[in-house]
Amino acid sequence: MPLTLTAAYSTRAGLRPHNEDFVGMVMPDEPELSSKGMIAAIADGVSGNEGGREASEYTIRGLLSDYYATSDTWPVTQSLDRVLKAINSWVQHQGSIRAELAGMATTLTALVLRGNFYYFAHIGDTRLYLLRDGVLSRLTTDHVWDRPEMQHVLTRAIGLDSQLAIDHGMGELHAGDAFLLATDGVWASVSEYDLKEQLLQLAGKQQETEAIAHTLIDKALEAGAQDNVSALVVRVDALPETNLRDALSGSQQFPVPPKLKVGQQIDGYTVEEQIHASNTTLLYRVSEPRAANQTPRYLVLKTLHPDRSQDMHERSAFAHEEWLAKRVVARFFPQIITPEHKSYLYYLTTWHEGNTLQQHLDAGEHFTIPDVITHGTKLVRAIGALHRRSIIHRDIKPGNIHLGKDGELRILDLGVAQSGLEAEDEVRAPRAGTPSFLAPEQFNNAPASQQTDLYSTGVTLYLLLTRHFPYGEIEPFQTPRFGDAVPPSRYRPDLPMWLENVLLKAVAPDPADRFETAEEFLLALERGASRPLPPITPKPLAERDPTSLWRAVAAISIVLNLLLLYLLVIR
Repeated sequence: MPLTLTAAYSTRAGLRPHNEDFVGMVMPDEPELSSKGMIAAIADGVSGNEGGREASEYTIRGLLSDYYATSDTWPVTQSLDRVLKAINSWVQHQGSIRAELAGMATTLTALVLRGNFYYFAHIGDTRLYLLRDGVLSRLTTDHVWDRPEMQHVLTRAIGLDSQLAIDHGMGELHAGDAFLLATDGVWASVSEYDLKEQLLQLAGKQQETEAIAHTLIDKALEAGAQDNVSALVVRVDALPETNLRDALSGSQQFPVPPKLKVGQQIDGYTVEEQIHASNTTLLYRVSEPRAANQTPRYLVLKTLHPDRSQDMHERSAFAHEEWLAKRVVARFFPQIITPEHKSYLYYLTTWHEGNTLQQHLDAGEHFTIPDVITHGTKLVRAIGALHRRSIIHRDIKPGNIHLGKDGELRILDLGVAQSGLEAEDEVRAPRAGTPSFLAPEQFNNAPASQQTDLYSTGVTLYLLLTRHFPYGEIEPFQTPRFGDAVPPSRYRPDLPMWLENVLLKAVAPDPADRFETAEEFLLALERGASRPLPPITPKPLAERDPTSLWRAVAAISIVLNLLLLYLLVIR
């Protein structure tokens, strides 16, 4: 069952000649309801002229449309933050270039309900209330001056300042929750007792949501409200039975296919060969159903190993991988193909002739410096495309990078990738990656980040050039010690100094010394010798490894003492 909601709103000018409030909401259908959720928002325009209405209306309309245009892999708070900061810039700019809109600004309170959680963003003095189990709670704080005579003067609003500070909040949803978004024309005129009474009727389904919204407005006007009056109410009727990942993929309803042999068919697709087999997954090259005179189109079919068919964690992880793969639509990744009919747990991607970079290495191929620069530039661009979608790959290595015969470089295997949604859904894949490509901080249980992906990218390029690892090969379950990386020019004397500096910066043991973003890494590769990076200054032993320093001091002390003792004895 999907998330089921009931919502309605009402807004009136009241005693004012114009209504500068604006209210809106979007309740999409599946699968968008599961991936992005329902959004409701209320705004109170601020201006002595027509600018107030324009600011509130543009803010609400822009938020409701642009929120659904953000990446599905972004956390809700990140999506709201990005959209609202862009809107703030537009509102402020319009107020500065159009005299009739000078001083235009607006408050905003936005509520997103998705899966089993609610999220909100808040600026100004509109309010968000939650009624749960008969208790009314105010979730927002008014951004006004803390002085009795200035309690209606805003300290924050959209369009008020170039630097927008947004209050964010989130919490778990319960069936029967009732939310109220209201402008100050309502909450300043209607007591919290009356607000609670109306929301109790809403939660108990004693009145329809439209009637509750209109009643709140009527009560505000009857109480003498001097401002515009607007209210939006939402009731949570039912929660989804499964988490977001399972709701999107339906992983629990399909059986895992048995091991397939060449020539066998699955849902009309013919197995041509087994590409790869691991303890958890199987990959096949398959051909599409076709007429006798048609050239076959090959695809890649990925499924769980039959031994993992009853492992719910592996099923969820596999479904999550498919879900992420659908959202990285770019030339740097194989693209998902949706079958017309599906009766087993698998997903299909485009097939590309070529080999992984690891296969090239295993075949004895030596990469030239121009080759590595070209591949490195493409790889960093691909990593940047992932990071812009808030996806961390966590296993960048030559075996997961495919070089097609068409010249394109593609990143494979999102099986252990993470997006911003894991923290929200409390679904975290176990720490993963190949030891020799893991950043030093990950051995101390630091979480994966954009920088750890960039570190793995640096190790990959280092390996392509030298066939060695910057800190030596690291075996599973080994606890390595990281000093200074071996300069790659030791293995490749022909390596230009600028490229060596780029690689050493990428694989620096201290994250503070590395590239912060893929864009910074890419810029260093593109500029090359024209604007070389400065070499990384080796840190003193005392900073790198204090233990080793004191061991050395102790050893020297022992030797000196023994020498002194010897001299005393022979005398």
